[in-house]
Amino acid sequence: MSFGKRFTEVRKDKSLSQEEVAKHLGTKAPVIGRYERDEVKPSVEIATKIAEALEVSLDYLTGLSDIELDKNTVDIITSLQKLKNEDHQHIITTINALIRDAKARNTYA
Repeated sequence: MSFGKRFTEVRKDKSLSQEEVAKHLGTKAPVIGRYERDEVKPSVEIATKIAEALEVSLDYLTGLSDIELDKNTVDIITSLQKLKNEDHQHIITTINALIRDAKARNTYA
């Protein structure tokens, strides 16, 4: 899926208008429309601002990832990466156990 299609999809999922995104970027709605129609590609700086405005990863918007990470998840991962290795490992072990349990519940539900 192209940048423009993902941009449009996420913007609409977040119930944002082109005008609202344009205000956040300091531009006009027609420019947003051109990005969404893939008529022009935004610069890396503008694409980063778009990702921030939509609270998704730039990797998702550019197609490098098919997983739409929300801002909260990215913030948690960033915080986790900054911890000491021992704390990091304990948290990962706990998360893995919780995920395993959730998958097991879903299997039998």
